[in-house]
Amino acid sequence: MKAAITTTAKYLPEEVLSNFDLERMLDTNDEWIRTRTGIRERRILRDPAKPTSFMCTEVARQLLDKRGITADEIDLIIVATMTPDMIFPSTACLVQGNIQAKNAWGFDLSAACSGFVYGLHTGAQFIESGNCRKVMVIGADKMSSILDYTDRSTAILFGDGAAGVILEPAREGYGVLDARLYSDGANGKEHLLMPGGGSLNPPSHETIDQRLHFIKQDGKQVFKAAVMAMADVAEEIMERNGLTGDTIDYLVPHQANQRIIQATAERMGIGMDKVMMNIEYYGNTTAATVPICLAELDEQNKLHTGSNLVLASFGAGYTWGAIYVRWQ
Repeated sequence: MKAAITTTAKYLPEEVLSNFDLERMLDTNDEWIRTRTGIRERRILRDPAKPTSFMCTEVARQLLDKRGITADEIDLIIVATMTPDMIFPSTACLVQGNIQAKNAWGFDLSAACSGFVYGLHTGAQFIESGNCRKVMVIGADKMSSILDYTDRSTAILFGDGAAGVILEPAREGYGVLDARLYSDGANGKEHLLMPGGGSLNPPSHETIDQRLHFIKQDGKQVFKAAVMAMADVAEEIMERNGLTGDTIDYLVPHQANQRIIQATAERMGIGMDKVMMNIEYYGNTTAATVPICLAELDEQNKLHTGSNLVLASFGAGYTWGAIYVRWQ
């Protein structure tokens, strides 16, 4: 028994932070950002009273409404995020409480930009094992809460957002059919991280003065690793399942950089007309990028029974992976 995505939903804050807004804050400009990343604007959830769990709860309520079910029917909630409301309790528990899913248990999954792909594969296992009938998987990040808006190398890249799916048992031959996931902490640990806030560098005057509670990135190293890893794993998932550029309907990639996405599509032998890309409007929403893309494809009625999708991501850790889904 495989797991099928039966419902999608997304939440994006209303406030838009454009490249021109960033020009007034940083030594950068619209053309420089667009040509190197493909980003024109991103969404920001400025209200401090609305953390990541707020966005997740909005998505969860939409999922229930669109599926026409009650929260009591949800067995498991997985939230993929690197910006939880707090270290504990988990954001998944907060969402479970907010929607009153009294029969559900839940947990957070930390894999940075690969979080939703990791979470989707994990949730599918609970369906396949027969332990769960309805699993909610949400990817969400309030990146503005950990961005240093004096650091142009990171401030231009990220935005806030959330999206998710409901997984249920699939019909024969449909659903989440294959996945290949990887990690490489030996090479990834120093190039993309938030050094402060954990047991290594707990909060102190020193960690605040050193600005360790913001995201740090070696852009060149991450770009190089991401181009290779996403292309490799996408090609691997194609070969494992006998897929070709002609038989794939859509590549649904992590939205980190337009050039990384283009390189992955080229390696797969597909045209950009088969690539879901919205980085121009949302930037990198980390764990939310892939499910936002899925939700928009669904909203635009571009997904039909039998559509072949390849989901691919790369993130801090390093973490990366690809999933093959045949839409039910």
